[in-house]
Amino acid sequence: QVQLVESGGGLVQTGGSLRLSCAASGSGFSINTMGWYRQAPGKQRELVATITSDGITNYVDSVKGRFTISRDNPKNTVYLQMNSLKPEDTAVYYCYCTTGGRWFWGQGTQVTVSS
Repeated sequence: QVQLVESGGGLVQTGGSLRLSCAASGSGFSINTMGWYRQAPGKQRELVATITSDGITNYVDSVKGRFTISRDNPKNTVYLQMNSLKPEDTAVYYCYCTTGGRWFWGQGTQVTVSS
């Protein structure tokens, strides 16, 4: 019903920046919360950032002050601006959205931060 397509991942040096995008498409849906998870090998998956339909944001402590989540509701797109990247940010990042009490996930995009 809802398809999420991610883009913007890549390889960046420590201290660099990346901007992830996730666009939702489909029909007959209204999205509530959107956000980003990440998972790195050997580490537990974690919720990085969320944003409600009203623009209320939350972040995991480790990215506060460095990452910014935003959304463009007419485009059904959520973004994650990542600045001052660190090697520990290296992970596969997955976007998600909720609609009608259901969860949908993007395909994942690799973010690699080299030291």
